[in-house]
Amino acid sequence: MSPLPKRRITDAAPSPADGALRLVTPERPVETDRPRLGTILTEMGVLSPADLLKGLAMQAREDARLGEILIAQGMITHAELMAALSTQWRARVVDVGFEPPDPRLIDMLGPANCLRDALLPWRRLGSLTVIVTSRPHLFARNVEALTEIFGPVVMALAQETDIYQAVQEIRAKALVKRAETRVDAPMSCRDFVSRRKQCLLFALCLAGLLAVIAAPRLTFALLTGWAVLTLVLLMGLKAVATGLAWHRLRAERRARTRAAQMLEAEAQARMAKPGSRDPVPLASALPAFNSRRARPAIARLPVVSVLVPLFREEHIASHLIQRLSRLTYPKELLDVCLVMESTDDTTRLTLSRTPLPPWIRVIIVPRGAVQTKPRALNYALEFTRGSIVGVWDAEDAPEPEQIHKVVQRFHERPAEVACLQGALDFYNAGTNWLSRCFAVEYASWFRVVLPGLARLGWPVPLGGTTLFFRREALDQIGGWDAHNVTEDADLGMRLVRLGYRTELIESTTFEEANCRALPWVKQRSRWLKGYALTWAVHMRRPARLWRDLGAWRFAGFQLLFLGTLSQFILAPFLWSFWLIVLGLWHPLAAWLPGWAIWTLAGTFFASELVTIATGLMGTRLAGHKWLAKWVPTLHLYYPLGSLASYKALWEIVTNPFYWDKTTHGLHNPEDEVLTPVIVVEPRSAPRQPVKPRRVTPRRTGPAPVSPGPKPVSPAPRPA
Repeated sequence: MSPLPKRRITDAAPSPADGALRLVTPERPVETDRPRLGTILTEMGVLSPADLLKGLAMQAREDARLGEILIAQGMITHAELMAALSTQWRARVVDVGFEPPDPRLIDMLGPANCLRDALLPWRRLGSLTVIVTSRPHLFARNVEALTEIFGPVVMALAQETDIYQAVQEIRAKALVKRAETRVDAPMSCRDFVSRRKQCLLFALCLAGLLAVIAAPRLTFALLTGWAVLTLVLLMGLKAVATGLAWHRLRAERRARTRAAQMLEAEAQARMAKPGSRDPVPLASALPAFNSRRARPAIARLPVVSVLVPLFREEHIASHLIQRLSRLTYPKELLDVCLVMESTDDTTRLTLSRTPLPPWIRVIIVPRGAVQTKPRALNYALEFTRGSIVGVWDAEDAPEPEQIHKVVQRFHERPAEVACLQGALDFYNAGTNWLSRCFAVEYASWFRVVLPGLARLGWPVPLGGTTLFFRREALDQIGGWDAHNVTEDADLGMRLVRLGYRTELIESTTFEEANCRALPWVKQRSRWLKGYALTWAVHMRRPARLWRDLGAWRFAGFQLLFLGTLSQFILAPFLWSFWLIVLGLWHPLAAWLPGWAIWTLAGTFFASELVTIATGLMGTRLAGHKWLAKWVPTLHLYYPLGSLASYKALWEIVTNPFYWDKTTHGLHNPEDEVLTPVIVVEPRSAPRQPVKPRRVTPRRTGPAPVSPGPKPVSPAPRPA
């Protein structure tokens, strides 16, 4: 429903059944004498003039309603806001939980539209339709469209969480189905892995095994040749990305040197003037100098919604609120949604013991055909209210300034930049050898490879967390594929195919490294299974994919997905050449001349050097120089990926949509030596109660106000 011009909402003779409900017609002019919300709250005695001035000053620079700001700052309660809105708009507050709405009316507007605009078609009173809302300004803006659907409408008020809960309880199945089918069928893998195709895949694997038995040497030679080819191409990609990272590092050094020289010149010029004071120390003046770069000013900060999916997070949920509270973005502009499954009693019990601030709410996802992270994200997306939507994992500890950086970057970039990807790092990198290698791998990927892909103009496979999207673009591409277990990489590809771009931001989120072998293999097998499904889905129609991407990006897609899968699956064919080094028999030894064997040896050695160089550059850019000595041991780390690839192939045939959950919470950042230094935002002083005083009502016959319903989450909060 597109926003409509504001229409006039005036009085009409209400029917005896609707009390103080007011008829809304689009033909009448707008009232100009409606009292302001702040004035009403002050006259009610629940808001002091000083708090009102503070709230109005914040509203001038933030894209938030005054009521949201006052509640987030603890100045008023939800019940007090409902009472003030009732007086301002001359509308009645109803309890949609005690008196549930008519499901047929919800279907006429659509559950998704009800959630988006917080408009709930409630009841029919004769020829009138009562529309319950928590945002009267949106009701006034959409009154013409509502009248076209329902005929004459009247407005009533309810808390936003109560509206969400009512829609969810009545139309949960429709919302679940929408969450599972948001992505168009040609772009989704939900119908791709059918029983017939699984049998075909199994037959292909069996045919490959028979080919090995019938012509072992030829099959071995072909597979080894493909493995060597993809190794060389990926080695070239890493080398180019490392070179670009080195060039970027040198450019930043030169920029810092020039800035220091200019500051020095300014200081000397000031000292030359008579009566000048001592110059500012260079170390403290340099950040201020760098901040002088012209940046487009943001008139009003937007609302940012962040989805945090939780599943069996017994050890992590208790620390989550503390980490999110460190964010410096205004809390009244934060809409953090903790997304949990209805069957997850573990997380439900944990959250029931944790008091939640008003800017954090719980969204419970009902049962469905599948139970995956992308399905939960799609479901929760309907309940968000921000123009920017982000994703964090349960164990994440984002930098305090991360949201500010995201908002600034989106403000500076055109609309085609629809996604921002932050870097990931670990707060338990020093736990053991596996976690150290994991940290080196992530540093190489997020600090070297991904920036290199972006510079080359190739598709950027997204990470599963520290992602931020423009809400309009996310809705246009259909959100996440609920059946893809690597929904992030698939989402990055669909963004590129529809003409959007992804950029990287210099902001880090710290999370927990998987430091045990078996969970590591399970996690990596899920990633590789998703890579395989993503490649197969987008290659359904190769010609169309070529047209969407172009030749250059099409080649990058093949190398990133097919090349990566080939390397993990065919790695044992490359390892087999150690037999020649050890003087043992090798199937191809008799076929290969001496120069070919030396060429292969040189290729393998060059590949190891490039991997080491990429790892060293990544650890340097990530500020983990102490990990440099562990970079050469990656030669023993990557073979675990081959085990994971075979597990992934087996699950594609047997259980393609199974989500192998990774257990977190074994290491808490508050207990680790490597925890990043994070500034904790000071708590505001408790609000002093304002002494009530008697006031004269602005009008006679005030609308009866029902007791404000207690605040609840969009889904029932755990008891």
